[in-house]
Amino acid sequence: MSSQLSRRKFIKTAAVGAVGVVAFPQFLASCKQSKKAGGDDGLLRLGFIGLGQQAMYLLHGFIGMSDVRVVAGCDVYGIKRERFLKRVNEHYATNGEEVSVEVYERYADLIARDDIDAVVIATPDHSHAFIAIEACKAKKDIYLEKPLTFTIKEGQALTKAVRDNGVILAVGSQQRSDANFQHAVKMVQDGKLGKIERINAYVGAPPVPYDLPEEAVPADLNWPLWLGPSEYVHFNTQLNPPISINPDQNEQFWGAWRWYKELGGGFTTDWGAHMFDIAQWAIGKDKSGPVEIIPAGYDDTKYLTFIYDNGVVMTEEPFNEQMTKGVKFWGDKGWIEISREHYIASDDSLLPTSREETEGAYETQIPHLSNFIESVKNRTEPVVPVEVGHSSCVVCTLGNIADDMGRPIKWNPSTETFVDDSEADAHRLFNKTYAKGYSL
Repeated sequence: MSSQLSRRKFIKTAAVGAVGVVAFPQFLASCKQSKKAGGDDGLLRLGFIGLGQQAMYLLHGFIGMSDVRVVAGCDVYGIKRERFLKRVNEHYATNGEEVSVEVYERYADLIARDDIDAVVIATPDHSHAFIAIEACKAKKDIYLEKPLTFTIKEGQALTKAVRDNGVILAVGSQQRSDANFQHAVKMVQDGKLGKIERINAYVGAPPVPYDLPEEAVPADLNWPLWLGPSEYVHFNTQLNPPISINPDQNEQFWGAWRWYKELGGGFTTDWGAHMFDIAQWAIGKDKSGPVEIIPAGYDDTKYLTFIYDNGVVMTEEPFNEQMTKGVKFWGDKGWIEISREHYIASDDSLLPTSREETEGAYETQIPHLSNFIESVKNRTEPVVPVEVGHSSCVVCTLGNIADDMGRPIKWNPSTETFVDDSEADAHRLFNKTYAKGYSL
Protein backbone atom coordinates (compact mmCIF):
# COMPACT_ATOMS: atom_id res chain seq x y z
CA MET A 1 0.00 0.00 0.00
CA SER A 2 1.27 3.45 -0.83
CA SER A 3 1.32 6.26 1.68
CA GLN A 4 0.04 9.62 0.59
CA LEU A 5 -0.53 13.18 1.65
CA SER A 6 -4.15 14.27 1.52
CA ARG A 7 -5.10 17.14 -0.81
CA ARG A 8 -5.78 19.45 2.15
CA LYS A 9 -2.44 18.65 3.78
CA PHE A 10 -0.67 19.00 0.45
CA ILE A 11 -2.06 22.49 -0.10
CA LYS A 12 -0.89 23.45 3.36
CA THR A 13 2.59 22.12 2.71
CA ALA A 14 2.81 23.88 -0.65
CA ALA A 15 2.73 27.25 1.10
CA VAL A 16 6.06 26.80 2.83
CA GLY A 17 8.88 29.24 2.34
CA ALA A 18 12.60 29.44 2.21
CA VAL A 19 13.70 25.88 3.03
CA GLY A 20 16.19 24.66 0.45
CA VAL A 21 17.55 21.32 -0.60
CA VAL A 22 20.91 22.62 -1.70
CA ALA A 23 22.93 25.37 -0.08
CA PHE A 24 21.73 28.65 -1.51
CA PRO A 25 21.87 31.56 -1.93
CA GLN A 26 25.51 31.78 -2.89
CA PHE A 27 27.51 34.98 -2.76
CA LEU A 28 27.91 36.79 -6.08
CA ALA A 29 30.97 38.96 -5.77
CA SER A 30 30.72 40.38 -9.25
CA CYS A 31 27.10 41.35 -8.74
CA LYS A 32 27.76 42.89 -5.36
CA GLN A 33 30.35 45.17 -6.87
CA SER A 34 28.33 46.05 -9.95
CA LYS A 35 25.45 48.06 -8.54
CA LYS A 36 23.50 49.17 -5.50
CA ALA A 37 20.08 47.59 -5.23
CA GLY A 38 17.28 50.13 -5.00
CA GLY A 39 17.21 53.86 -4.48
CA ASP A 40 18.14 55.93 -1.45
CA ASP A 41 14.71 55.16 0.01
CA GLY A 42 15.46 51.43 0.00
CA LEU A 43 12.73 50.69 -2.53
CA LEU A 44 13.19 48.50 -5.60
CA ARG A 45 11.49 49.83 -8.72
CA LEU A 46 10.16 47.24 -11.15
CA GLY A 47 9.14 47.43 -14.78
CA PHE A 48 6.98 44.73 -16.38
CA ILE A 49 7.56 43.66 -20.00
CA GLY A 50 4.68 41.60 -21.32
CA LEU A 51 1.35 42.32 -19.63
CA GLY A 52 -0.71 39.23 -20.33
CA GLN A 53 -2.26 36.58 -18.10
CA GLN A 54 0.95 35.37 -16.43
CA ALA A 55 2.11 38.95 -15.84
CA MET A 56 -1.11 39.67 -13.93
CA TYR A 57 -0.34 36.80 -11.54
CA LEU A 58 3.18 38.10 -11.06
CA LEU A 59 1.97 41.67 -10.63
CA HIS A 60 -0.36 40.55 -7.85
CA GLY A 61 2.60 38.99 -6.05
CA PHE A 62 5.19 41.73 -6.50
CA ILE A 63 3.01 44.80 -5.97
CA GLY A 64 2.08 43.79 -2.45
CA MET A 65 5.69 43.74 -1.23
CA SER A 66 6.52 46.66 1.05
CA ASP A 67 9.97 47.25 -0.47
CA VAL A 68 8.80 47.12 -4.12
CA ARG A 69 7.22 49.77 -6.31
CA VAL A 70 5.89 48.90 -9.76
CA VAL A 71 6.59 51.96 -11.91
CA ALA A 72 6.33 50.87 -15.54
CA GLY A 73 4.79 48.37 -17.91
CA CYS A 74 5.28 47.48 -21.57
CA ASP A 75 3.18 45.56 -24.06
CA VAL A 76 2.54 45.72 -27.80
CA TYR A 77 -1.21 45.42 -27.15
CA GLY A 78 -2.82 48.70 -26.12
CA ILE A 79 -5.66 47.24 -24.07
CA LYS A 80 -3.18 45.29 -21.96
CA ARG A 81 -1.27 48.48 -21.24
CA GLU A 82 -4.55 50.10 -20.21
CA ARG A 83 -5.42 47.22 -17.86
CA PHE A 84 -1.97 47.28 -16.26
CA LEU A 85 -2.06 51.03 -15.71
CA LYS A 86 -5.54 50.87 -14.19
CA ARG A 87 -4.67 48.06 -11.78
CA VAL A 88 -1.38 49.52 -10.62
CA ASN A 89 -2.83 53.00 -10.12
CA GLU A 90 -5.84 51.62 -8.25
CA HIS A 91 -3.58 49.60 -5.97
CA TYR A 92 -1.45 52.56 -4.96
CA ALA A 93 -4.45 54.88 -4.63
CA THR A 94 -6.15 52.36 -2.33
CA ASN A 95 -3.02 52.23 -0.21
CA GLY A 96 -2.66 56.01 -0.10
CA GLU A 97 0.61 56.07 -2.04
CA GLU A 98 1.67 58.42 -4.80
CA VAL A 99 3.56 56.38 -7.40
CA SER A 100 4.09 57.60 -10.95
CA VAL A 101 3.41 54.75 -13.39
CA GLU A 102 4.15 54.83 -17.12
CA VAL A 103 3.40 52.37 -19.93
CA TYR A 104 5.25 51.75 -23.19
CA GLU A 105 4.77 49.93 -26.47
CA ARG A 106 8.49 49.23 -27.00
CA TYR A 107 10.53 47.45 -24.36
CA ALA A 108 13.67 49.43 -25.20
CA ASP A 109 12.00 52.57 -23.87
CA LEU A 110 11.29 50.93 -20.53
CA ILE A 111 14.75 49.38 -20.24
CA ALA A 112 16.36 52.76 -20.96
CA ARG A 113 14.98 54.28 -17.75
CA ASP A 114 17.73 54.80 -15.17
CA ASP A 115 15.35 54.65 -12.22
CA ILE A 116 14.21 51.07 -12.87
CA ASP A 117 16.20 48.49 -10.89
CA ALA A 118 14.75 45.28 -12.31
CA VAL A 119 12.43 44.02 -15.01
CA VAL A 120 9.87 41.22 -15.00
CA ILE A 121 9.72 39.59 -18.44
CA ALA A 122 6.54 37.62 -19.18
CA THR A 123 6.36 37.77 -22.96
CA PRO A 124 5.92 34.79 -25.32
CA ASP A 125 9.00 32.55 -25.45
CA HIS A 126 10.23 33.63 -28.88
CA SER A 127 11.22 37.08 -27.57
CA HIS A 128 12.66 36.12 -24.17
CA ALA A 129 16.33 36.13 -25.14
CA PHE A 130 16.31 39.40 -27.06
CA ILE A 131 14.58 41.36 -24.28
CA ALA A 132 16.61 39.77 -21.47
CA ILE A 133 19.95 40.36 -23.18
CA GLU A 134 19.08 44.04 -23.68
CA ALA A 135 18.15 44.25 -20.00
CA CYS A 136 21.52 42.71 -19.09
CA LYS A 137 23.34 45.33 -21.13
CA ALA A 138 21.40 48.04 -19.28
CA LYS A 139 22.43 46.46 -15.94
CA LYS A 140 18.86 45.61 -14.98
CA ASP A 141 18.19 42.61 -12.78
CA ILE A 142 15.68 40.21 -14.32
CA TYR A 143 12.84 37.92 -13.34
CA LEU A 144 12.27 35.87 -16.50
CA GLU A 145 9.43 33.48 -17.12
CA LYS A 146 10.21 29.92 -18.10
CA PRO A 147 11.21 28.35 -20.44
CA LEU A 148 14.34 30.49 -20.45
CA THR A 149 14.73 30.82 -24.23
CA PHE A 150 13.38 29.57 -27.55
CA THR A 151 16.67 28.04 -28.81
CA ILE A 152 19.73 26.50 -27.20
CA LYS A 153 22.08 29.11 -28.68
CA GLU A 154 19.87 31.85 -27.20
CA GLY A 155 20.27 30.25 -23.78
CA GLN A 156 24.03 30.19 -24.16
CA ALA A 157 24.08 33.85 -25.20
CA LEU A 158 21.81 34.93 -22.36
CA THR A 159 23.82 33.04 -19.75
CA LYS A 160 26.96 34.80 -20.93
CA ALA A 161 25.22 38.20 -20.92
CA VAL A 162 24.04 37.71 -17.32
CA ARG A 163 27.50 36.86 -16.05
CA ASP A 164 29.36 39.42 -18.20
CA ASN A 165 27.14 42.22 -16.89
CA GLY A 166 26.95 41.12 -13.26
CA VAL A 167 23.16 41.11 -13.03
CA ILE A 168 20.77 38.85 -11.14
CA LEU A 169 18.53 36.69 -13.30
CA ALA A 170 15.90 34.51 -11.64
CA VAL A 171 13.83 32.04 -13.65
CA GLY A 172 10.12 31.58 -13.00
CA SER A 173 10.39 27.87 -12.24
CA GLN A 174 8.42 28.36 -9.04
CA GLN A 175 8.17 24.67 -8.15
CA ARG A 176 11.76 25.00 -6.91
CA SER A 177 10.40 27.16 -4.08
CA ASP A 178 7.63 24.70 -3.20
CA ALA A 179 8.44 22.79 0.00
CA ASN A 180 6.81 19.61 -1.29
CA PHE A 181 9.00 19.45 -4.39
CA GLN A 182 11.99 20.42 -2.26
CA HIS A 183 11.24 17.55 0.09
CA ALA A 184 10.86 15.03 -2.71
CA VAL A 185 14.19 16.12 -4.18
CA LYS A 186 15.83 15.87 -0.77
CA MET A 187 14.55 12.31 -0.34
CA VAL A 188 16.09 11.37 -3.70
CA GLN A 189 19.37 13.15 -3.05
CA ASP A 190 19.67 11.69 0.47
CA GLY A 191 19.33 8.18 -0.94
CA LYS A 192 16.02 7.42 0.78
CA LEU A 193 14.75 5.75 -2.40
CA GLY A 194 17.99 3.93 -2.97
CA LYS A 195 19.44 3.96 -6.47
CA ILE A 196 17.18 5.85 -8.87
CA GLU A 197 16.54 3.65 -11.87
CA ARG A 198 13.87 5.50 -13.79
CA ILE A 199 11.70 8.60 -13.74
CA ASN A 200 8.27 9.25 -15.21
CA ALA A 201 7.97 12.98 -15.90
CA TYR A 202 4.66 13.58 -17.62
CA VAL A 203 4.24 16.98 -19.30
CA GLY A 204 2.18 16.53 -22.48
CA ALA A 205 2.52 16.73 -26.23
CA PRO A 206 5.13 18.54 -28.37
CA PRO A 207 4.17 21.54 -30.56
CA VAL A 208 2.45 21.26 -33.94
CA PRO A 209 2.71 23.40 -37.10
CA TYR A 210 0.71 26.62 -36.99
CA ASP A 211 -2.72 26.03 -38.54
CA LEU A 212 -5.09 28.62 -37.08
CA PRO A 213 -7.20 30.59 -39.58
CA GLU A 214 -6.26 34.19 -40.30
CA GLU A 215 -8.21 36.92 -38.53
CA ALA A 216 -8.09 40.70 -38.53
CA VAL A 217 -5.45 42.21 -36.25
CA PRO A 218 -6.99 44.39 -33.49
CA ALA A 219 -6.42 48.10 -34.09
CA ASP A 220 -4.36 48.56 -30.91
CA LEU A 221 -2.11 45.51 -31.38
CA ASN A 222 1.27 46.05 -33.04
CA TRP A 223 1.52 42.65 -34.73
CA PRO A 224 5.01 43.10 -36.25
CA LEU A 225 6.38 44.01 -32.81
CA TRP A 226 4.61 41.03 -31.24
CA LEU A 227 6.27 38.72 -33.76
CA GLY A 228 9.64 40.38 -33.22
CA PRO A 229 12.44 37.94 -34.15
CA SER A 230 10.00 35.14 -35.01
CA GLU A 231 9.12 34.07 -38.52
CA TYR A 232 5.87 35.53 -39.81
CA VAL A 233 2.55 33.95 -38.95
CA HIS A 234 -0.83 35.59 -39.40
CA PHE A 235 -2.89 36.78 -36.46
CA ASN A 236 -5.54 34.71 -34.73
CA THR A 237 -7.40 35.61 -31.54
CA GLN A 238 -6.24 32.36 -29.94
CA LEU A 239 -2.71 33.77 -29.80
CA ASN A 240 -3.80 36.86 -27.85
CA PRO A 241 -6.91 36.05 -25.78
CA PRO A 242 -9.36 38.97 -25.66
CA ILE A 243 -9.81 40.99 -22.47
CA SER A 244 -11.96 43.96 -21.53
CA ILE A 245 -11.60 46.86 -19.11
CA ASN A 246 -15.25 47.73 -18.51
CA PRO A 247 -16.54 45.28 -17.53
CA ASP A 248 -13.30 43.90 -16.12
CA GLN A 249 -12.75 40.61 -17.93
CA ASN A 250 -9.43 38.76 -17.93
CA GLU A 251 -8.18 36.17 -20.41
CA GLN A 252 -10.39 33.06 -20.47
CA PHE A 253 -7.63 30.77 -21.77
CA TRP A 254 -3.86 30.71 -22.16
CA GLY A 255 -2.38 32.24 -25.31
CA ALA A 256 -2.19 29.45 -27.88
CA TRP A 257 1.15 30.58 -29.31
CA ARG A 258 2.80 28.09 -26.96
CA TRP A 259 1.30 25.09 -28.81
CA TYR A 260 2.81 25.90 -32.23
CA LYS A 261 6.31 25.17 -33.53
CA GLU A 262 6.79 28.62 -35.00
CA LEU A 263 6.16 30.39 -31.67
CA GLY A 264 6.54 27.95 -28.78
CA GLY A 265 7.59 24.52 -27.63
CA GLY A 266 4.25 22.87 -26.86
CA PHE A 267 3.71 21.12 -23.56
CA THR A 268 7.31 19.87 -23.85
CA THR A 269 8.66 23.28 -22.87
CA ASP A 270 5.56 24.70 -21.17
CA TRP A 271 5.35 21.99 -18.50
CA GLY A 272 8.70 20.34 -19.16
CA ALA A 273 10.38 23.47 -17.84
CA HIS A 274 8.72 22.56 -14.52
CA MET A 275 8.71 18.76 -14.37
CA PHE A 276 11.89 17.89 -16.29
CA ASP A 277 13.48 20.63 -14.18
CA ILE A 278 12.53 18.88 -10.92
CA ALA A 279 13.75 15.53 -12.25
CA GLN A 280 17.17 16.86 -13.28
CA TRP A 281 17.54 18.70 -9.97
CA ALA A 282 16.85 15.53 -8.00
CA ILE A 283 19.38 13.37 -9.86
CA GLY A 284 22.16 15.97 -9.75
CA LYS A 285 21.96 17.05 -13.37
CA ASP A 286 21.49 20.79 -12.88
CA LYS A 287 23.78 22.62 -15.32
CA SER A 288 24.09 19.32 -17.20
CA GLY A 289 21.65 17.13 -19.10
CA PRO A 290 20.99 13.84 -20.90
CA VAL A 291 23.40 12.19 -23.31
CA GLU A 292 20.80 10.60 -25.58
CA ILE A 293 17.25 11.56 -26.51
CA ILE A 294 14.89 9.14 -28.27
CA PRO A 295 11.57 10.42 -29.65
CA ALA A 296 8.26 8.67 -29.08
CA GLY A 297 7.41 6.36 -31.95
CA TYR A 298 10.97 5.52 -32.93
CA ASP A 299 11.26 1.72 -33.26
CA ASP A 300 9.70 0.36 -30.06
CA THR A 301 10.02 3.57 -28.04
CA LYS A 302 6.54 4.45 -26.78
CA TYR A 303 7.42 7.68 -24.94
CA LEU A 304 9.93 10.49 -25.38
CA THR A 305 12.99 9.16 -23.54
CA PHE A 306 16.04 10.84 -22.01
CA ILE A 307 19.08 8.78 -21.06
CA TYR A 308 21.67 10.15 -18.60
CA ASP A 309 25.27 9.13 -18.16
CA ASN A 310 24.54 7.90 -14.62
CA GLY A 311 22.17 5.26 -15.99
CA VAL A 312 18.91 7.03 -15.11
CA VAL A 313 16.22 6.84 -17.79
CA MET A 314 13.53 9.53 -17.80
CA THR A 315 10.40 9.02 -19.89
CA GLU A 316 7.67 11.54 -20.68
CA GLU A 317 5.19 8.97 -19.49
CA PRO A 318 1.96 9.22 -17.45
CA PHE A 319 2.15 7.62 -14.02
CA ASN A 320 -1.60 7.52 -13.31
CA GLU A 321 -4.90 7.21 -15.16
CA GLN A 322 -5.63 10.91 -14.66
CA MET A 323 -2.50 11.76 -16.68
CA THR A 324 -1.44 14.24 -14.01
CA LYS A 325 1.42 16.54 -14.90
CA GLY A 326 4.12 15.65 -12.40
CA VAL A 327 7.09 13.43 -11.61
CA LYS A 328 7.47 9.90 -10.27
CA PHE A 329 10.87 8.76 -9.01
CA TRP A 330 11.49 5.00 -8.95
CA GLY A 331 14.33 3.72 -6.75
CA ASP A 332 15.33 0.22 -5.73
CA LYS A 333 14.12 0.98 -2.16
CA GLY A 334 10.95 2.95 -2.84
CA TRP A 335 9.19 5.56 -4.93
CA ILE A 336 7.73 9.07 -4.74
CA GLU A 337 5.04 10.53 -6.99
CA ILE A 338 4.51 14.29 -6.88
CA SER A 339 2.54 16.99 -8.66
CA ARG A 340 1.30 20.42 -7.60
CA GLU A 341 -1.78 18.77 -6.12
CA HIS A 342 -0.59 15.55 -4.56
CA TYR A 343 2.34 13.74 -2.98
CA ILE A 344 2.26 9.93 -2.77
CA ALA A 345 5.09 7.69 -1.58
CA SER A 346 5.80 4.03 -0.98
CA ASP A 347 6.38 4.69 2.73
CA ASP A 348 5.24 7.24 5.34
CA SER A 349 8.84 8.16 6.09
CA LEU A 350 9.11 9.74 2.64
CA LEU A 351 6.22 12.18 3.17
CA PRO A 352 6.75 15.88 4.01
CA THR A 353 5.47 17.54 7.18
CA SER A 354 2.18 19.45 7.07
CA ARG A 355 2.32 23.23 7.42
CA GLU A 356 -0.07 26.18 7.55
CA GLU A 357 -2.31 26.84 4.53
CA THR A 358 -2.16 29.98 2.38
CA GLU A 359 -4.44 31.13 -0.39
CA GLY A 360 -4.03 32.58 -3.87
CA ALA A 361 -2.55 31.56 -7.20
CA TYR A 362 0.28 29.02 -7.18
CA GLU A 363 2.80 31.76 -8.02
CA THR A 364 1.96 33.60 -4.78
CA GLN A 365 1.47 30.59 -2.48
CA ILE A 366 5.21 30.05 -2.38
CA PRO A 367 8.14 32.45 -1.78
CA HIS A 368 9.56 32.40 -5.30
CA LEU A 369 8.94 36.09 -6.00
CA SER A 370 10.23 37.24 -2.63
CA ASN A 371 13.35 35.16 -3.20
CA PHE A 372 14.05 37.22 -6.33
CA ILE A 373 13.64 40.51 -4.43
CA GLU A 374 15.95 39.32 -1.65
CA SER A 375 18.50 38.20 -4.25
CA VAL A 376 18.43 41.65 -5.87
CA LYS A 377 18.78 43.45 -2.55
CA ASN A 378 21.53 41.20 -1.18
CA ARG A 379 23.29 40.43 -4.50
CA THR A 380 22.93 36.68 -3.93
CA GLU A 381 22.01 33.81 -6.22
CA PRO A 382 18.27 33.23 -6.63
CA VAL A 383 16.74 29.79 -6.17
CA VAL A 384 16.82 29.28 -9.95
CA PRO A 385 19.81 31.10 -11.47
CA VAL A 386 20.36 31.45 -15.19
CA GLU A 387 22.56 28.35 -15.62
CA VAL A 388 19.90 26.12 -14.03
CA GLY A 389 17.14 27.73 -16.08
CA HIS A 390 19.24 27.16 -19.17
CA SER A 391 19.97 23.48 -18.54
CA SER A 392 16.32 22.80 -17.75
CA CYS A 393 15.30 24.59 -20.95
CA VAL A 394 17.88 22.63 -22.95
CA VAL A 395 16.46 19.23 -21.96
CA CYS A 396 13.01 20.36 -23.12
CA THR A 397 14.35 21.73 -26.39
CA LEU A 398 16.35 18.57 -27.06
CA GLY A 399 13.12 16.63 -26.70
CA ASN A 400 11.48 18.79 -29.35
CA ILE A 401 14.49 18.51 -31.67
CA ALA A 402 14.45 14.71 -31.44
CA ASP A 403 10.70 14.67 -32.00
CA ASP A 404 11.01 17.00 -35.00
CA MET A 405 13.77 14.88 -36.56
CA GLY A 406 12.01 11.61 -35.81
CA ARG A 407 15.14 9.83 -34.63
CA PRO A 408 17.51 9.64 -31.63
CA ILE A 409 20.10 12.35 -31.06
CA LYS A 410 23.20 12.26 -28.90
CA TRP A 411 24.22 15.24 -26.80
CA ASN A 412 27.37 16.27 -24.92
CA PRO A 413 26.11 18.27 -21.92
CA SER A 414 29.62 19.42 -21.01
CA THR A 415 30.24 21.17 -24.34
CA GLU A 416 26.54 21.70 -25.16
CA THR A 417 27.02 20.27 -28.62
CA PHE A 418 25.53 17.39 -30.58
CA VAL A 419 27.71 14.33 -31.13
CA ASP A 420 28.61 13.97 -34.83
CA ASP A 421 25.25 15.22 -36.07
CA SER A 422 25.33 17.99 -38.67
CA GLU A 423 21.56 17.76 -39.17
CA ALA A 424 20.92 18.49 -35.50
CA ASP A 425 23.52 21.29 -35.60
CA ALA A 426 21.42 23.00 -38.26
CA HIS A 427 18.09 22.59 -36.49
CA ARG A 428 16.10 25.79 -35.94
CA LEU A 429 15.78 25.08 -32.19
CA PHE A 430 19.55 24.92 -31.82
CA ASN A 431 20.57 27.92 -33.91
CA LYS A 432 17.67 29.82 -35.47
CA THR A 433 17.56 32.21 -38.43
CA TYR A 434 15.63 35.28 -37.32
CA ALA A 435 13.35 37.78 -38.98
CA LYS A 436 15.00 40.69 -40.76
CA GLY A 437 16.57 43.17 -38.36
CA TYR A 438 17.12 40.67 -35.53
CA SER A 439 20.29 38.86 -34.54
CA LEU A 440 21.73 37.64 -31.26
